[in-house]
Amino acid sequence: MPALGDYLACDRCFLYLREPNTRLGKVPFYWVRHADIPTVYDEDWKLEPPSLPDDDPMFAAALRTEPSIVVDDVEAASADTVNKQFEQENFGHRALIHAHICCEGQLWGVLQPSVFGQPRHWTQTEQEAIEQVVQAITPSAVAYVKAAVKPPVTQ
Repeated sequence: MPALGDYLACDRCFLYLREPNTRLGKVPFYWVRHADIPTVYDEDWKLEPPSLPDDDPMFAAALRTEPSIVVDDVEAASADTVNKQFEQENFGHRALIHAHICCEGQLWGVLQPSVFGQPRHWTQTEQEAIEQVVQAITPSAVAYVKAAVKPPVTQ
């Protein structure tokens, strides 16, 4: 995470992982540039709120395994893309990349670099780098989740 944060010159970067069948998720890995930036971290797996796809259009898009979303300015983004109030209350960032980690037609996680306090333009090169990172980490992310969370056995 520190190398990615430094490369992107962002303020925070975290990896949210989830088990698609149980909807259990957590943020096991994060990095912040300095102590004034709020951390996003979960020690334990938690059930995603049922309202999350309704509250967060970016998460809803991720669940549909749509392409990753780039937001240069949360304040100026379309309401179809960003729920400004949700972002402010839960994350506090001003610009972000909502990079979707998808495998087997399901969402397994989100890699999210972000910037605080001001808009930020994410270059095409940076966006391509994030997609390369997502492709590189997807097998490990899926394996991590499968090893940690066992879906209930159906009879």
